[in-house]
Amino acid sequence: MNTFLRTTMLFAFALGSAAAASAQVCCDSTAYRVVCKTIHEKQLVKAYRLVSETVYDEKKIVTHRPVFETQMRERRYRVARPVFETSVREEQYCVLRPVWETQMRDCSYDRIRNVTEQHVREERYTVQRPTFEIQEREERFVVRRQVCETVEQEVQRTTLQPVTTTETQLVDRGQFVTQQSVVQGPTRQRLRWASGQNVVDPATGRSYYQLPGLVWVPQAAPAQVVAQQVWQPNVVAEQVQRTVMQPVTVTERVPVQVARVVEEECVRKVPVRVCKMVCEERVRQVPYTVCKQVVERVERQVPVRVCKMVREQRVRKIPVRTCRMVTEERVEQIPVRVCKMIAEERVVQVPRCVTRRVPVTYERIVPRTVVMRIPIDPCTGADIVTSTPPATGSSPAVVDEEPRTFRRQPLPEADAQGDAEGTRGSVARPAETDPEPAGDRQTPSLDADDVPQPELEEDFRPDAQEA
Repeated sequence: MNTFLRTTMLFAFALGSAAAASAQVCCDSTAYRVVCKTIHEKQLVKAYRLVSETVYDEKKIVTHRPVFETQMRERRYRVARPVFETSVREEQYCVLRPVWETQMRDCSYDRIRNVTEQHVREERYTVQRPTFEIQEREERFVVRRQVCETVEQEVQRTTLQPVTTTETQLVDRGQFVTQQSVVQGPTRQRLRWASGQNVVDPATGRSYYQLPGLVWVPQAAPAQVVAQQVWQPNVVAEQVQRTVMQPVTVTERVPVQVARVVEEECVRKVPVRVCKMVCEERVRQVPYTVCKQVVERVERQVPVRVCKMVREQRVRKIPVRTCRMVTEERVEQIPVRVCKMIAEERVVQVPRCVTRRVPVTYERIVPRTVVMRIPIDPCTGADIVTSTPPATGSSPAVVDEEPRTFRRQPLPEADAQGDAEGTRGSVARPAETDPEPAGDRQTPSLDADDVPQPELEEDFRPDAQEA
Protein backbone atom coordinates (compact mmCIF):
# COMPACT_ATOMS: atom_id res chain seq x y z
CA MET A 1 0.00 0.00 0.00
CA ASN A 2 2.88 2.39 0.82
CA THR A 3 4.51 1.62 -2.52
CA PHE A 4 1.28 2.48 -4.35
CA LEU A 5 1.06 5.84 -2.50
CA ARG A 6 4.66 6.69 -3.34
CA THR A 7 4.12 5.84 -7.01
CA THR A 8 0.94 7.94 -7.13
CA MET A 9 2.76 10.93 -5.62
CA LEU A 10 5.58 10.47 -8.15
CA PHE A 11 3.15 10.66 -11.11
CA ALA A 12 1.37 13.67 -9.54
CA PHE A 13 4.72 15.46 -9.25
CA ALA A 14 5.53 14.56 -12.87
CA LEU A 15 2.18 15.97 -14.02
CA GLY A 16 2.77 19.22 -12.07
CA SER A 17 6.26 19.61 -13.52
CA ALA A 18 4.91 18.95 -17.02
CA ALA A 19 2.25 21.66 -16.61
CA ALA A 20 4.81 24.18 -15.35
CA ALA A 21 7.30 23.37 -18.11
CA SER A 22 4.69 23.51 -20.88
CA ALA A 23 3.89 27.13 -19.97
CA GLN A 24 7.50 28.18 -20.60
CA VAL A 25 8.16 26.26 -23.84
CA CYS A 26 7.24 27.90 -27.06
CA CYS A 27 5.48 26.22 -29.92
CA ASP A 28 8.77 25.70 -31.80
CA SER A 29 10.15 23.18 -29.24
CA THR A 30 9.47 19.41 -29.47
CA ALA A 31 7.09 17.55 -27.11
CA TYR A 32 6.78 13.84 -26.49
CA ARG A 33 3.88 11.42 -25.95
CA VAL A 34 4.31 8.30 -23.80
CA VAL A 35 3.08 5.07 -25.45
CA CYS A 36 2.88 1.71 -23.62
CA LYS A 37 3.46 -1.43 -25.69
CA THR A 38 3.25 -5.07 -24.67
CA ILE A 39 5.86 -7.37 -26.16
CA HIS A 40 6.25 -11.14 -25.71
CA GLU A 41 9.56 -12.77 -24.83
CA LYS A 42 10.50 -16.44 -24.88
CA GLN A 43 11.65 -17.96 -21.60
CA LEU A 44 12.98 -21.44 -20.80
CA VAL A 45 11.37 -23.14 -17.79
CA LYS A 46 12.73 -26.24 -16.10
CA ALA A 47 10.21 -28.71 -14.54
CA TYR A 48 10.12 -32.30 -13.40
CA ARG A 49 7.97 -35.13 -14.77
CA LEU A 50 7.16 -38.33 -12.85
CA VAL A 51 8.17 -41.55 -14.68
CA SER A 52 7.12 -44.98 -13.41
CA GLU A 53 9.31 -48.04 -14.01
CA THR A 54 8.84 -51.69 -13.13
CA VAL A 55 11.77 -53.32 -11.29
CA TYR A 56 11.94 -57.07 -10.77
CA ASP A 57 13.39 -58.39 -7.49
CA GLU A 58 14.64 -61.95 -7.09
CA LYS A 59 13.01 -64.04 -4.33
CA LYS A 60 13.65 -67.64 -3.31
CA ILE A 61 10.59 -69.85 -2.71
CA VAL A 62 10.19 -73.51 -1.78
CA THR A 63 7.64 -75.61 -3.71
CA HIS A 64 6.60 -79.24 -3.29
CA ARG A 65 6.35 -81.39 -6.42
CA PRO A 66 4.22 -84.55 -6.23
CA VAL A 67 5.88 -87.83 -7.38
CA PHE A 68 3.58 -90.82 -7.95
CA GLU A 69 4.63 -94.49 -7.49
CA THR A 70 2.66 -97.67 -8.21
CA GLN A 71 2.61 -100.49 -5.58
CA MET A 72 0.88 -103.89 -5.68
CA ARG A 73 -1.32 -104.85 -2.72
CA GLU A 74 -3.07 -108.18 -2.01
CA ARG A 75 -6.84 -108.05 -1.33
CA ARG A 76 -8.94 -111.03 -0.14
CA TYR A 77 -12.68 -111.03 -0.64
CA ARG A 78 -15.57 -113.48 -0.59
CA VAL A 79 -17.77 -114.03 -3.65
CA ALA A 80 -21.25 -115.58 -3.65
CA ARG A 81 -21.67 -117.82 -6.74
CA PRO A 82 -25.26 -118.56 -7.79
CA VAL A 83 -26.33 -122.24 -8.36
CA PHE A 84 -29.63 -122.72 -10.27
CA GLU A 85 -32.04 -125.75 -9.86
CA THR A 86 -35.20 -126.44 -11.93
CA SER A 87 -38.45 -128.08 -10.52
CA VAL A 88 -42.14 -128.44 -11.71
CA ARG A 89 -45.28 -127.51 -9.77
CA GLU A 90 -49.06 -127.71 -10.60
CA GLU A 91 -51.19 -124.60 -10.68
CA GLN A 92 -55.01 -124.41 -10.92
CA TYR A 93 -56.60 -121.41 -12.61
CA CYS A 94 -60.05 -120.27 -13.82
CA VAL A 95 -60.91 -119.38 -17.44
CA LEU A 96 -63.95 -117.34 -18.62
CA ARG A 97 -65.38 -118.61 -21.95
CA PRO A 98 -67.66 -116.23 -23.91
CA VAL A 99 -71.20 -117.35 -25.03
CA TRP A 100 -73.12 -115.07 -27.51
CA GLU A 101 -76.97 -114.55 -27.59
CA THR A 102 -79.22 -112.26 -29.73
CA GLN A 103 -81.93 -110.13 -28.01
CA MET A 104 -84.41 -107.42 -29.21
CA ARG A 105 -84.10 -104.02 -27.52
CA ASP A 106 -86.81 -101.28 -27.55
CA CYS A 107 -85.16 -98.04 -28.86
CA SER A 108 -88.36 -95.94 -29.27
CA TYR A 109 -87.85 -92.17 -28.86
CA ASP A 110 -89.82 -88.87 -28.83
CA ARG A 111 -89.25 -86.40 -31.66
CA ILE A 112 -90.05 -82.70 -31.05
CA ARG A 113 -91.11 -80.51 -34.00
CA ASN A 114 -91.32 -76.67 -33.88
CA VAL A 115 -94.47 -74.89 -35.20
CA THR A 116 -94.26 -71.05 -35.73
CA GLU A 117 -97.22 -68.54 -35.65
CA GLN A 118 -97.27 -64.79 -36.52
CA HIS A 119 -98.99 -62.28 -34.13
CA VAL A 120 -99.18 -58.45 -33.75
CA ARG A 121 -99.14 -56.54 -30.46
CA GLU A 122 -99.59 -52.83 -29.53
CA GLU A 123 -96.59 -51.06 -27.85
CA ARG A 124 -96.71 -47.65 -26.15
CA TYR A 125 -93.48 -45.62 -25.71
CA THR A 126 -92.49 -42.11 -24.58
CA VAL A 127 -90.49 -39.66 -26.74
CA GLN A 128 -88.69 -36.56 -25.38
CA ARG A 129 -88.87 -33.54 -27.72
CA PRO A 130 -86.32 -30.69 -27.13
CA THR A 131 -87.62 -27.10 -26.56
CA PHE A 132 -85.11 -24.17 -26.55
CA GLU A 133 -85.47 -20.94 -24.48
CA ILE A 134 -83.15 -17.89 -24.13
CA GLN A 135 -82.36 -16.75 -20.55
CA GLU A 136 -79.93 -14.22 -19.02
CA ARG A 137 -77.57 -15.07 -16.17
CA GLU A 138 -75.00 -13.06 -14.22
CA GLU A 139 -71.37 -14.06 -14.73
CA ARG A 140 -68.70 -12.91 -12.28
CA PHE A 141 -65.06 -12.83 -13.37
CA VAL A 142 -61.80 -11.56 -11.88
CA VAL A 143 -59.54 -9.09 -13.71
CA ARG A 144 -55.87 -8.85 -12.67
CA ARG A 145 -54.16 -5.42 -12.93
CA GLN A 146 -50.35 -5.15 -12.67
CA VAL A 147 -48.82 -2.65 -10.18
CA CYS A 148 -45.02 -2.01 -10.18
CA GLU A 149 -43.13 -1.34 -6.90
CA THR A 150 -39.45 -0.91 -6.04
CA VAL A 151 -38.17 -2.86 -3.04
CA GLU A 152 -34.75 -3.74 -1.66
CA GLN A 153 -33.91 -7.40 -1.81
CA GLU A 154 -31.07 -9.26 -0.13
CA VAL A 155 -28.99 -11.20 -2.67
CA GLN A 156 -26.55 -13.84 -1.49
CA ARG A 157 -23.47 -14.42 -3.60
CA THR A 158 -21.25 -17.44 -3.06
CA THR A 159 -17.51 -17.37 -3.74
CA LEU A 160 -15.03 -20.26 -3.51
CA GLN A 161 -11.85 -20.10 -1.43
CA PRO A 162 -9.16 -22.84 -1.45
CA VAL A 163 -8.69 -24.68 1.88
CA THR A 164 -5.90 -27.25 2.28
CA THR A 165 -6.49 -30.15 4.68
CA THR A 166 -4.56 -33.28 5.55
CA GLU A 167 -6.30 -36.65 5.43
CA THR A 168 -5.20 -40.10 6.50
CA GLN A 169 -5.66 -42.78 3.84
CA LEU A 170 -5.16 -46.52 4.26
CA VAL A 171 -3.02 -48.02 1.44
CA ASP A 172 -2.58 -51.75 0.94
CA ARG A 173 1.17 -52.51 0.55
CA GLY A 174 0.77 -56.29 0.63
CA GLN A 175 2.33 -58.98 -1.56
CA PHE A 176 1.65 -62.47 -2.91
CA VAL A 177 2.67 -65.38 -0.59
CA THR A 178 2.87 -69.05 -1.58
CA GLN A 179 0.44 -71.16 0.51
CA GLN A 180 -0.05 -74.93 0.43
CA SER A 181 -3.56 -76.41 0.50
CA VAL A 182 -4.94 -79.95 0.43
CA VAL A 183 -7.29 -80.82 -2.46
CA GLN A 184 -9.52 -83.89 -2.22
CA GLY A 185 -9.27 -86.36 -5.08
CA PRO A 186 -12.16 -87.42 -7.34
CA THR A 187 -14.80 -89.87 -6.07
CA ARG A 188 -15.40 -93.07 -8.09
CA GLN A 189 -17.93 -95.92 -7.80
CA ARG A 190 -16.37 -99.34 -7.00
CA LEU A 191 -17.88 -102.79 -6.45
CA ARG A 192 -17.81 -103.94 -2.78
CA TRP A 193 -19.12 -107.06 -1.10
CA ALA A 194 -22.13 -106.41 1.14
CA SER A 195 -23.36 -108.99 3.66
CA GLY A 196 -27.05 -109.84 4.06
CA GLN A 197 -29.07 -107.47 6.25
CA ASN A 198 -32.56 -106.08 6.84
CA VAL A 199 -33.24 -102.85 4.90
CA VAL A 200 -36.28 -100.58 4.53
CA ASP A 201 -37.83 -99.85 1.12
CA PRO A 202 -38.00 -96.00 0.76
CA ALA A 203 -41.01 -96.24 -1.61
CA THR A 204 -43.32 -98.41 0.58
CA GLY A 205 -41.64 -98.13 4.02
CA ARG A 206 -41.67 -101.95 4.51
CA SER A 207 -38.68 -103.90 5.83
CA TYR A 208 -37.24 -106.80 3.85
CA TYR A 209 -34.08 -108.94 3.86
CA GLN A 210 -31.41 -108.03 1.32
CA LEU A 211 -29.30 -110.90 0.05
CA PRO A 212 -25.48 -110.61 0.25
CA GLY A 213 -23.71 -109.64 -2.96
CA LEU A 214 -21.69 -107.00 -4.83
CA VAL A 215 -22.88 -103.40 -4.56
CA TRP A 216 -21.58 -100.07 -5.93
CA VAL A 217 -19.83 -98.04 -3.18
CA PRO A 218 -18.35 -94.49 -3.68
CA GLN A 219 -14.60 -94.35 -3.02
CA ALA A 220 -12.56 -91.08 -2.88
CA ALA A 221 -9.06 -90.79 -4.35
CA PRO A 222 -6.17 -89.74 -2.05
CA ALA A 223 -5.82 -86.00 -1.33
CA GLN A 224 -3.14 -83.87 -3.05
CA VAL A 225 -1.11 -80.93 -1.75
CA VAL A 226 -1.24 -77.90 -4.12
CA ALA A 227 0.82 -74.67 -3.84
CA GLN A 228 -1.21 -71.47 -4.47
CA GLN A 229 -0.34 -67.77 -4.65
CA VAL A 230 -2.34 -65.95 -1.91
CA TRP A 231 -2.40 -62.17 -1.45
CA GLN A 232 -1.20 -61.13 2.02
CA PRO A 233 -2.53 -57.63 2.85
CA ASN A 234 -0.41 -54.98 4.58
CA VAL A 235 -2.46 -51.85 5.30
CA VAL A 236 -0.35 -48.70 5.90
CA ALA A 237 -1.72 -45.29 6.94
CA GLU A 238 -0.43 -42.34 4.84
CA GLN A 239 -0.97 -38.59 5.17
CA VAL A 240 -2.31 -36.98 1.97
CA GLN A 241 -2.86 -33.25 1.45
CA ARG A 242 -6.12 -32.28 -0.18
CA THR A 243 -7.17 -28.83 -1.40
CA VAL A 244 -10.92 -28.15 -1.28
CA MET A 245 -12.73 -25.06 -2.57
CA GLN A 246 -14.86 -23.89 0.37
CA PRO A 247 -17.86 -21.68 -0.49
CA VAL A 248 -18.24 -18.32 1.30
CA THR A 249 -21.65 -16.56 1.19
CA VAL A 250 -21.82 -12.73 0.92
CA THR A 251 -25.14 -10.89 1.40
CA GLU A 252 -25.88 -7.68 -0.56
CA ARG A 253 -28.96 -5.44 -0.70
CA VAL A 254 -30.04 -4.75 -4.29
CA PRO A 255 -33.00 -2.57 -5.37
CA VAL A 256 -35.43 -4.75 -7.33
CA GLN A 257 -38.52 -3.64 -9.22
CA VAL A 258 -41.39 -6.00 -8.31
CA ALA A 259 -44.62 -6.27 -10.26
CA ARG A 260 -47.66 -7.00 -8.06
CA VAL A 261 -50.99 -8.15 -9.45
CA VAL A 262 -54.22 -6.65 -7.99
CA GLU A 263 -57.42 -8.63 -8.51
CA GLU A 264 -60.76 -6.88 -9.29
CA GLU A 265 -64.14 -8.62 -9.51
CA CYS A 266 -66.50 -7.66 -12.37
CA VAL A 267 -70.12 -8.70 -13.16
CA ARG A 268 -71.67 -9.07 -16.60
CA LYS A 269 -74.92 -10.52 -18.00
CA VAL A 270 -74.62 -13.32 -20.55
CA PRO A 271 -77.55 -14.64 -22.68
CA VAL A 272 -77.82 -18.42 -22.38
CA ARG A 273 -79.86 -20.76 -24.59
CA VAL A 274 -81.58 -23.37 -22.38
CA CYS A 275 -82.94 -26.63 -23.77
CA LYS A 276 -85.94 -28.33 -22.07
CA MET A 277 -87.15 -31.82 -22.92
CA VAL A 278 -90.98 -32.30 -23.31
CA CYS A 279 -92.30 -35.87 -22.95
CA GLU A 280 -94.84 -37.22 -25.55
CA GLU A 281 -96.54 -40.65 -25.53
CA ARG A 282 -96.84 -42.58 -28.83
CA VAL A 283 -98.34 -45.96 -29.94
CA ARG A 284 -96.91 -48.43 -32.53
CA GLN A 285 -97.76 -51.93 -33.86
CA VAL A 286 -94.99 -54.53 -33.32
CA PRO A 287 -95.22 -57.94 -35.14
CA TYR A 288 -93.80 -60.98 -33.30
CA THR A 289 -93.44 -64.72 -33.95
CA VAL A 290 -94.56 -67.48 -31.53
CA CYS A 291 -92.90 -70.90 -31.69
CA LYS A 292 -94.71 -74.02 -30.31
CA GLN A 293 -93.20 -77.50 -29.86
CA VAL A 294 -95.17 -80.64 -30.88
CA VAL A 295 -94.03 -84.05 -29.48
CA GLU A 296 -94.27 -87.15 -31.75
CA ARG A 297 -93.51 -90.80 -30.72
CA VAL A 298 -91.24 -92.87 -33.00
CA GLU A 299 -91.24 -96.71 -32.44
CA ARG A 300 -87.99 -98.67 -33.10
CA GLN A 301 -86.85 -102.27 -32.26
CA VAL A 302 -83.08 -102.99 -32.47
CA PRO A 303 -81.52 -106.52 -32.33
CA VAL A 304 -78.62 -106.66 -29.84
CA ARG A 305 -76.00 -109.42 -29.49
CA VAL A 306 -75.23 -110.14 -25.82
CA CYS A 307 -72.09 -111.95 -24.58
CA LYS A 308 -72.17 -114.04 -21.40
CA MET A 309 -68.98 -115.36 -19.71
CA VAL A 310 -68.98 -119.01 -18.50
CA ARG A 311 -66.36 -119.93 -15.80
CA GLU A 312 -64.22 -123.14 -16.30
CA GLN A 313 -61.57 -124.72 -13.98
CA ARG A 314 -58.22 -125.79 -15.56
CA VAL A 315 -54.80 -127.18 -14.34
CA ARG A 316 -51.32 -126.45 -15.75
CA LYS A 317 -47.69 -127.36 -14.89
CA ILE A 318 -45.18 -124.55 -14.32
CA PRO A 319 -41.36 -125.08 -14.25
CA VAL A 320 -39.73 -123.22 -11.31
CA ARG A 321 -36.04 -122.26 -11.34
CA THR A 322 -34.48 -121.90 -7.86
CA CYS A 323 -31.25 -119.98 -7.25
CA ARG A 324 -28.91 -120.95 -4.37
CA MET A 325 -25.83 -118.82 -3.44
CA VAL A 326 -22.50 -120.63 -2.75
CA THR A 327 -19.78 -118.57 -0.97
CA GLU A 328 -16.15 -118.69 -2.28
CA GLU A 329 -13.00 -116.85 -1.15
CA ARG A 330 -10.77 -115.17 -3.78
CA VAL A 331 -7.47 -113.23 -3.77
CA GLU A 332 -6.47 -110.48 -6.23
CA GLN A 333 -3.51 -108.10 -6.71
CA ILE A 334 -4.51 -104.40 -6.78
CA PRO A 335 -2.11 -101.69 -8.10
CA VAL A 336 -2.12 -98.68 -5.74
CA ARG A 337 -0.77 -95.27 -6.80
CA VAL A 338 1.13 -93.57 -3.92
CA CYS A 339 1.97 -89.84 -3.96
CA LYS A 340 5.15 -88.44 -2.36
CA MET A 341 5.91 -84.70 -2.07
CA ILE A 342 9.48 -83.59 -2.99
CA ALA A 343 10.61 -80.12 -1.89
CA GLU A 344 12.25 -77.91 -4.58
CA GLU A 345 13.81 -74.45 -4.18
CA ARG A 346 13.65 -71.94 -7.06
CA VAL A 347 14.08 -68.19 -7.70
CA VAL A 348 11.16 -66.10 -8.99
CA GLN A 349 10.96 -62.50 -10.26
CA VAL A 350 8.71 -60.23 -8.14
CA PRO A 351 7.64 -57.01 -9.94
CA ARG A 352 7.87 -53.69 -8.06
CA CYS A 353 6.88 -50.20 -9.31
CA VAL A 354 9.49 -47.40 -8.84
CA THR A 355 8.72 -43.71 -9.49
CA ARG A 356 11.47 -41.19 -10.35
CA ARG A 357 11.54 -37.52 -11.41
CA VAL A 358 12.95 -36.64 -14.85
CA PRO A 359 13.91 -32.99 -15.58
CA VAL A 360 12.06 -31.47 -18.57
CA THR A 361 12.81 -28.08 -20.16
CA TYR A 362 10.08 -26.32 -22.14
CA GLU A 363 9.67 -22.85 -23.63
CA ARG A 364 6.94 -20.36 -22.78
CA ILE A 365 6.04 -16.82 -23.87
CA VAL A 366 6.05 -14.11 -21.15
CA PRO A 367 4.37 -10.71 -21.80
CA ARG A 368 6.33 -7.52 -20.89
CA THR A 369 5.22 -3.85 -21.00
CA VAL A 370 7.60 -1.26 -22.46
CA VAL A 371 7.14 2.56 -22.52
CA MET A 372 8.23 4.68 -25.53
CA ARG A 373 8.23 8.42 -26.20
CA ILE A 374 6.96 9.63 -29.57
CA PRO A 375 7.63 13.27 -30.60
CA ILE A 376 4.48 15.35 -31.17
CA ASP A 377 3.73 18.95 -32.19
CA PRO A 378 3.21 20.95 -28.92
CA CYS A 379 0.79 23.32 -30.64
CA THR A 380 -1.48 20.87 -32.49
CA GLY A 381 -0.73 17.66 -30.58
CA ALA A 382 -0.19 15.65 -33.83
CA ASP A 383 2.58 13.05 -34.17
CA ILE A 384 5.74 14.12 -36.04
CA VAL A 385 6.32 11.62 -38.87
CA THR A 386 9.96 10.85 -39.67
CA SER A 387 11.54 8.78 -42.39
CA THR A 388 12.93 6.23 -39.89
CA PRO A 389 11.87 2.71 -41.01
CA PRO A 390 9.73 0.76 -38.53
CA ALA A 391 11.47 -1.71 -36.30
CA THR A 392 11.13 -5.38 -37.08
CA GLY A 393 9.17 -7.68 -34.80
CA SER A 394 6.14 -6.94 -32.68
CA SER A 395 7.53 -3.70 -31.03
CA PRO A 396 6.31 -0.27 -32.42
CA ALA A 397 8.51 2.30 -34.20
CA VAL A 398 10.82 4.38 -31.97
CA VAL A 399 11.69 8.00 -32.82
CA ASP A 400 14.90 9.38 -31.27
CA GLU A 401 14.34 7.47 -28.07
CA GLU A 402 14.98 4.01 -26.69
CA PRO A 403 12.07 2.10 -25.07
CA ARG A 404 11.84 2.18 -21.30
CA THR A 405 11.06 -0.81 -19.20
CA PHE A 406 9.48 -0.32 -15.80
CA ARG A 407 10.56 -2.92 -13.27
CA ARG A 408 9.79 -3.26 -9.63
CA GLN A 409 12.61 -2.04 -7.31
CA PRO A 410 13.30 -3.93 -4.07
CA LEU A 411 11.49 -2.39 -1.11
CA PRO A 412 12.99 -1.64 2.29
CA GLU A 413 12.63 -4.23 5.00
CA ALA A 414 9.93 -2.26 6.87
CA ASP A 415 7.84 -1.66 3.75
CA ALA A 416 8.13 -5.31 2.61
CA GLN A 417 6.60 -6.52 5.90
CA GLY A 418 3.72 -4.00 5.80
CA ASP A 419 2.81 -4.58 2.16
CA ALA A 420 2.85 -8.41 2.06
CA GLU A 421 -0.69 -8.60 0.74
CA GLY A 422 -0.38 -5.88 -1.96
CA THR A 423 2.79 -7.15 -3.66
CA ARG A 424 1.12 -8.18 -6.92
CA GLY A 425 -0.93 -4.93 -7.23
CA SER A 426 1.96 -2.51 -6.58
CA VAL A 427 3.18 -0.16 -9.34
CA ALA A 428 6.82 -0.54 -10.47
CA ARG A 429 9.36 2.30 -10.48
CA PRO A 430 11.22 3.25 -13.68
CA ALA A 431 14.52 1.41 -14.01
CA GLU A 432 16.15 4.02 -16.26
CA THR A 433 16.67 7.77 -15.93
CA ASP A 434 16.33 10.46 -18.54
CA PRO A 435 19.77 11.33 -19.96
CA GLU A 436 18.68 14.86 -20.95
CA PRO A 437 19.24 17.75 -18.56
CA ALA A 438 16.32 19.19 -16.62
CA GLY A 439 16.32 22.55 -18.40
CA ASP A 440 16.26 21.11 -21.97
CA ARG A 441 13.73 18.31 -21.34
CA GLN A 442 10.06 18.72 -22.26
CA THR A 443 7.84 16.79 -19.81
CA PRO A 444 4.77 15.44 -21.63
CA SER A 445 1.29 15.59 -20.17
CA LEU A 446 -0.10 12.16 -19.15
CA ASP A 447 -3.76 11.18 -19.41
CA ALA A 448 -5.47 8.47 -17.38
CA ASP A 449 -5.33 6.09 -20.37
CA ASP A 450 -1.60 6.81 -21.06
CA VAL A 451 -0.31 5.80 -17.61
CA PRO A 452 2.22 2.96 -18.21
CA GLN A 453 1.33 -0.41 -16.80
CA PRO A 454 4.09 -1.89 -14.59
CA GLU A 455 5.77 -5.16 -15.42
CA LEU A 456 5.92 -7.77 -12.64
CA GLU A 457 9.04 -9.72 -11.97
CA GLU A 458 9.15 -13.44 -12.50
CA ASP A 459 8.86 -14.18 -8.75
CA PHE A 460 5.51 -12.35 -8.56
CA ARG A 461 3.87 -13.75 -11.72
CA PRO A 462 1.11 -16.38 -11.23
CA ASP A 463 2.39 -18.56 -14.08
CA ALA A 464 5.93 -18.49 -12.66
CA GLN A 465 4.66 -19.71 -9.28
CA GLU A 466 2.77 -22.57 -10.95
CA ALA A 467 5.87 -23.64 -12.91
